[in-house]
Amino acid sequence: MGVHDSRDVRQDGGNGIRPVLSELVALRGAVAGHRPVRQGRFGVSGHALSPLRGRGMEYAESRDYVAGDDARHIDWRLTARTGGAHTKLFQAERERLTLIVADTAPSLYFGTRVRFKSVQAARAGAVAAWAAARDGDRIAALRGSLREAPVAPAAGARGALRVLDALVRWYEAPPDDDAGLAVALDHAQRVLRPGSRLVLLADPSSLSAIAERRWPALAQHHEVVVLLLTDALEVQPPKRALPFSSDGHRFELDLASAPQRQRWLREFAAPAEAAIAALPAKGVRVQLLATDAPSESWLPLLGRPRPMVA
Repeated sequence: MGVHDSRDVRQDGGNGIRPVLSELVALRGAVAGHRPVRQGRFGVSGHALSPLRGRGMEYAESRDYVAGDDARHIDWRLTARTGGAHTKLFQAERERLTLIVADTAPSLYFGTRVRFKSVQAARAGAVAAWAAARDGDRIAALRGSLREAPVAPAAGARGALRVLDALVRWYEAPPDDDAGLAVALDHAQRVLRPGSRLVLLADPSSLSAIAERRWPALAQHHEVVVLLLTDALEVQPPKRALPFSSDGHRFELDLASAPQRQRWLREFAAPAEAAIAALPAKGVRVQLLATDAPSESWLPLLGRPRPMVA
């Protein structure tokens, strides 16, 4: 299946079938208009706050004074109110890591509206990279490969451009060494540090390979955002017979038939619906990103409170 609506595709700078570096660079402008409010440890603007209690500039809490504490940090108001000496603790600031994990399953290299899911994944990853550069983060990226090393963390435009270059390569065509999303997350856990942000670009069907216990474990120490790439034909197919071709053979699938349609929806729509229903309860922010949606439309996720882990 190819893409259509050439007018919208030209606005991207590419043909909608393969990502183009210039269009990913241009998305920097789309990110500039979205600046969420800073929110502490998992905040967005500026450097992220470390979960470690230290002597930085951000007040964290007060506790009982103990011998050896710096007298300059005595909380005089609380001391006067309680009658016992208290000292202020501060939260140290440090650079946050934003890690972009790219699913490269073959099912992503398909689309019927404006662009392929793979191109939308590259564009969403570019948006994540530019948002990280804007916020002062170090930026890294990886995919499920047993041969290719992750894109090493780097800050600023340099870090973003290295990630964009990798996204173009990964989403030009299905890599012949794709090892799956579970392997990608294995690699991610070796790169992430407490307080990092993880942005996962995935086909909904790829999530079936991920053990449910993995999500709350990731969300406990990191901000986790999952973007599920979808196409209208998959989630809302027309109720009529559609022609398909595979390996040079043509066949017709009658999606007006209730059994055929139910089977189709179980295969394509159900995984996305299941993820939307289940992941927030595990502390993960999740959003469907259709091939014809604005590639930056998910950015408000970064300004929302983190879901509570069940």
